[in-house]
Order: sequence, then structure tokens, then C-alpha cells
Amino acid sequence: MNESCRECLVKKKITAKDTAIRFAVIFAAVLAVLAGLFLIPAALLAALVLGIASYFVIQNTDLEYEYTLIEKSLDIDKIMAKTRRKRLKSYDLNDADLIAPISSHRMDYYNSNSKLRTIDYTSGTPEGTVYAVIIKDGNETAKVLIEPDEVMAQMMNRAMPGKCFLA
Repeated sequence: MNESCRECLVKKKITAKDTAIRFAVIFAAVLAVLAGLFLIPAALLAALVLGIASYFVIQNTDLEYEYTLIEKSLDIDKIMAKTRRKRLKSYDLNDADLIAPISSHRMDYYNSNSKLRTIDYTSGTPEGTVYAVIIKDGNETAKVLIEPDEVMAQMMNRAMPGKCFLA
């Protein structure tokens, strides 16, 4: 593979909130079907709408994030249920102020800054090393959380040695 291009795929952990939302929508659809069959025939229309909604809820809670690093450009895509892809954001890392692990002492100021907008593109599991990219996003500065593999982290460090730190 080319040294200036790297892709990394991170599966987002399904949280208890995601499971509860899935269960609630499916349960409501089943109740609407039962109500439509035995009580109110018009409830079958609600069951149809809830069935379609449950499909989209399941699609949107089964997520993977794909990071693509090309030279100094970081593209982040969201892959829903391994069937649909949506480009979330493209960042020019030349605009980054700092790239470092979230637990690094270099991030102390940014971690304690409550006015900084945080955008999370991580798996939500403690296994990987989470990096924060402090970057201009529109008119404001944002803290973008990513979970690159070791090779991608090394590539960012080589491309931006004064801004990227591995520890």
C-alpha cells in the first residue's frame, strides 16, 4: 500500500441506550400490530410506520467509522449496518493545532476547556488509544476524537512532526 495513504476501520460499540431504543421501537411496532389485528384496524398503519422506523433505527445504531488519511487530509466516513456509507467530515490537518492521545499531558488544557466542542468518532471501548485532533471546524475550534491504528498514528506523526505527538 502507498506510504501516504492509510485506511482504518473502527466498529462502534452498541451501547445500552442503543439497545433500549431498538427494543422500544420494535416493541411499539409489535403492540401496534396486535392492536390493529384485535382492536383498531387503523393501528396497522401505525404498525407499518413503526416497522419502517425500526429498520432505520437498527441501521443507524450499527455503526462503523472509517478514517482515511491521505497525505495531510483526514476523511471520516460513517458506515451504517455494513450497507450504507456517509461522508461525515474532511479535515485538513494543516489546520490542526495539536494531535495527541487524549490522556497525554499536552491535552490537559483542551480536556479542561468546557467551551470546546467535542466530536466523537471512536468505538466507545477502552481497547484502543483515543487521539484528539484540535482543529478549526468552521468558525470554532473543535476537539475531534479518533481511534487510529498504530500505523496511521505514525503516518500523522511523520506528516506533522510539530503538531502530532504519540505520547
